Amino acid sequence: MPYLDHFGLIAPFYDRVIRMQSREKLIALAGLSNGSRLLDAGGGTGRISQGLRELAASIVVVDESMGMLQQAMSKGGLETVCALTEHLPFDNQSFDCVLMIDALHHVFNQQHTISELWRVLKVGGRIVVEEPDIQKTSVKLIALFEKLALMRSHFLTSREIVALFKKYPSARIHTEKEGFNVWVLVEKQSPLLDRE
Repeated sequence: MPYLDHFGLIAPFYDRVIRMQSREKLIALAGLSNGSRLLDAGGGTGRISQGLRELAASIVVVDESMGMLQQAMSKGGLETVCALTEHLPFDNQSFDCVLMIDALHHVFNQQHTISELWRVLKVGGRIVVEEPDIQKTSVKLIALFEKLALMRSHFLTSREIVALFKKYPSARIHTEKEGFNVWVLVEKQSPLLDRE
């Protein structure tokens, strides 16, 4: 756990300040069905997951901040797990879809996190990473503010996010940009292509 849990401090009003945007785009990218098992990695208060409950059979929100997870628990219909995304407590191929929305820049080790997201994703499943577009001036200012606030943030370009998945030959990768966001969609094809 970090020395200062910034997110635990802002958890009670986080959802009022940071709203879910682009729900339809996220639904299209995720490809959820009624039988899907969804992992919301770094999902915090469940602000994203709560809007997807009717689209998945089960949703697990993982976050390292208990303050954020307490807010997720209050929403109902979401399973919560306190853990680092670098060390997910799930079996291989446990989820049909993994989301990481506005969270990759906050993790300790981005490559380890991507390896874990890949490990728990089923063959045929999808990972959707949404991040602020660091090439935009306003996002650069946010990045500077988070650095000054000692939030250990490390923003990546879309190309750098894609590079984190390049070690998996079976990863089919697609990127999109819109407004201030970047989406990286990764589909897991045959595991026979991956030799780690």
